[in-house]
Amino acid sequence: MAAQGGVVFQEKVSRLLSKSNGKPVLKPNKTLALRDAVANRKLNKGEASCITEISILMACWKKNNFVDGLCSTEIDSFYVCVEKARAALKNTSEQSSAGRRMPPKQAITLLKRFPNLRTEV
Repeated sequence: MAAQGGVVFQEKVSRLLSKSNGKPVLKPNKTLALRDAVANRKLNKGEASCITEISILMACWKKNNFVDGLCSTEIDSFYVCVEKARAALKNTSEQSSAGRRMPPKQAITLLKRFPNLRTEV
């Protein structure tokens, strides 16, 4: 279905650019080709994990004058939470590797490896 929409769009663009109906409806000032680079933006990191565990740990440290021995249970719970978060992140990245966005650096290297033709449609 998505390929069908792409064909319809291409037909519409070619109809708008054709001179069969007199002068073309669209007159682009630049060539209708993709660039060989994308904008180099930073991707959003997402939400932070283990916020409650780290806040409990910091409160324990403050109460006990930053002695690690007295806050060992809080430290252990924080490390357990971090390991769970890393495992969940790894699991979700493996499952949705096809549907996620490509980093700009990787997109630029692929576009340089397979450059676009410099002619119009």
